[in-house]
Amino acid sequence: MSEMFKAFLKKDSAVGILLMVATVLAMLFANSSLKPLYDFFLDTPLEVRLGRHIFIAKPLLLWINDGLMAVFFFLIGLEVKREVLIGQLSSREQIILPSVAALGGMVVPALVYALINLGDTAALNGWAIPAATDIAFALGILALLGDRVPVSMKIFLLALAIMDDLGAIVIIAIFYSGDLSTIMLALSVICLILLVLLNRLKVERIAPYLWIGAFLWIFVLKSGVHATLAGVALAFAIPLHSRKTPGYSPLKHLEHELHPWVSFLILPLFAFANAGIPLTGMGFSDLLHPVPLGIMLGLIVGKLAGVFGFSFAAIKLGIAKLPAKATNQHLFGVAALCGVGFTMSLFIGGLAFEHVGGDAETYLMTHRMGILSGSLIAGIAGYLILFFSRPAQEDVSAEKVTEKVFSDDSFDPVRTETDVD
Repeated sequence: MSEMFKAFLKKDSAVGILLMVATVLAMLFANSSLKPLYDFFLDTPLEVRLGRHIFIAKPLLLWINDGLMAVFFFLIGLEVKREVLIGQLSSREQIILPSVAALGGMVVPALVYALINLGDTAALNGWAIPAATDIAFALGILALLGDRVPVSMKIFLLALAIMDDLGAIVIIAIFYSGDLSTIMLALSVICLILLVLLNRLKVERIAPYLWIGAFLWIFVLKSGVHATLAGVALAFAIPLHSRKTPGYSPLKHLEHELHPWVSFLILPLFAFANAGIPLTGMGFSDLLHPVPLGIMLGLIVGKLAGVFGFSFAAIKLGIAKLPAKATNQHLFGVAALCGVGFTMSLFIGGLAFEHVGGDAETYLMTHRMGILSGSLIAGIAGYLILFFSRPAQEDVSAEKVTEKVFSDDSFDPVRTETDVD
């Protein structure tokens, strides 16, 4: 049984399946006699005190959303830095198509949502909810399709998701930060300066970065800027290469160590904590409320139109090229899969509606319905489109690319003289 479990964890679809299981469990707990236990779990108070002036008291739900998700964003930051320096986003040719697709996949869904919710100022706070793509679910669905999808499209989706995550980080920083504390911002800047100094001084030990990063998280949390952004800032300071130990990369080592914790604990726990929607008194008509309807159409129609439309236009204009061995039908199917928002959509939705006033609870419940329904439909649509597409005839080199993209140890750690720290 242990060997079967290990084999399951190595599958590309494992994270998506665990997220789905966590979501189903959350719905069962929230709609059964176990609901008091579910609420007790989420409302459990946790406190951390450091001296007389640093004191953090939050329910477990917020520790998950503000604390553990900072680790998730830390991992995203590490991946973005690696990809930009030596990976799929390191050259102009590689970055154009996924960048254009990601832009369309953020702009069009946001416009769809905004058009449906015009006139409701509180609801418009959620304009960015359908702009996110859940890479774990999307890649998990692609893995189920096997060789029906060219490896080049998997690389395209991976690069698009990285650009999408980068866009989400910018959106959170600009639009979903609260009232700012000047003192805490100043302390945060001091931490950032110290992190940059560690990087410039070629410090390779991870511990000093993590200690300063912990204080950075506290100060950012207290500043009014969303605390998860501290994880991204910390990631950008981690050195990519080691000057003392050839072949060793502090950044890749951290990625390798964090990946299983984020994939198999933090993300499923986040899904379990945020996907529990009490359905008592709700019916199909509730999905037609402007907020869930805007999210659903944004994820299903907006993502498809934005990703495919912008990509198709870029290819026709000669700005970018269709990925190798791929057809427009493959591109259309992957664009549909981008409508699986889930994790990032739930996260942004929580930020959008946590301070909208008396109707906050209503918005927080209905937006989750829109995310779950829209993501489910988009995932099924993308799968069916790709399932009935022409199977790709991949060669041996493509199999090697697959290993490179989806393996934790895939990237060559050998430093070249032109590499940047």
